[in-house]
Amino acid sequence: MPSNADKFSDIRPYNDAEIQPAIQRVINSEEFINAILGFRFPKLSKCLGFILKPLLRKYFLYKWGSIKSIDEMQQVVGVYVQHMIDSTTTKFTYSGLENLDPTQNYLFVSNHRDIAMDPSFVNWALYSEKFKTVRIAIGDNLLSKPYVSDLMRMNKSFIVKRSVTGVREMMKSLSHLSDYICTSLKDDSSIWIAQREGRAKDGFDKTEPAIIKMFYVNGKKQKVPFAEYIKSLNIVPVAVSYEFDPCDQQKARELYEKAEFGEYQKSEFEDIESIVSGIIGQKGHVHVAFGTPLSGDFENADEVAEEIDTQIYQHYFLHPSNLIAAEQDVDNISAQDIRAFKAHIQAVKPELQETVLKMYANPVRHYIS
Repeated sequence: MPSNADKFSDIRPYNDAEIQPAIQRVINSEEFINAILGFRFPKLSKCLGFILKPLLRKYFLYKWGSIKSIDEMQQVVGVYVQHMIDSTTTKFTYSGLENLDPTQNYLFVSNHRDIAMDPSFVNWALYSEKFKTVRIAIGDNLLSKPYVSDLMRMNKSFIVKRSVTGVREMMKSLSHLSDYICTSLKDDSSIWIAQREGRAKDGFDKTEPAIIKMFYVNGKKQKVPFAEYIKSLNIVPVAVSYEFDPCDQQKARELYEKAEFGEYQKSEFEDIESIVSGIIGQKGHVHVAFGTPLSGDFENADEVAEEIDTQIYQHYFLHPSNLIAAEQDVDNISAQDIRAFKAHIQAVKPELQETVLKMYANPVRHYIS
């Protein structure tokens, strides 16, 4: 009988023994080094790449060469996250953790605005209050490059296989994922997963019942009643809100082209570019609100999704950017905040401004006071 580590080896995060081999693969990846050089030194890399590449590899060996465990990797990532918060936010706050138990494992189901930053901010809030950091669900559509997959799985990410085709293979994959989530929660780790596949590009956070159905695949296989199994997962809704979304113009472009031309063609490296934009872009005030564990006797996935949505709408932190866009309570907003938001909108291409405004206004329309 295979161990759980072996059973889930195709999707689980790396363990301690796998960290250093993965680091060596990343450092020796030509694509990874080229990507870093292209981002940090776009002009120099074209003419001096042959000098910069070995220097960059030595730098990463110096920084990462002694890392031997997940905990050590988390400490390194923590330094980067702290720097990101200091340099790209005006304030980071969180609420609701006083209602949760640090000794318990939870299935955090979060709204989804940013590929990398949503779980990073959730983790930082948990870490700040001495909770264990989470394992992060990430779609295999984001792992087209081996070095990206290595980096993600070194940082406690597990793989959601979205590219699987064929009903039989899809059901097998869903069962495997459902089993992994349940096993992780029982054994040693909380889980973060988005409430839907893909980011909410229009600012309207809505849970896909299909996600809830996936959770229950394992329960159904074990013949556990739906309500009982859902309670056992300790599902906690989470609302992440950004005063400014660094990717708002990219999202608006996709929505605009779909509305105008009926389709949007994503570029080859667009997801990676979105990850980078989300990390380095200015976000203003970011707030993470943790709800309370779902405890009702839910009859089906739709009811669970509705309760998650209710908590997300209820706990969503409305920033001045949201209220100004929705033209709500503007008299109580400072002139400085109004100027900042107007400047942000004016920097958006004219044809996309209306779409971006709706993106910021939608959370106000769905907010539950």
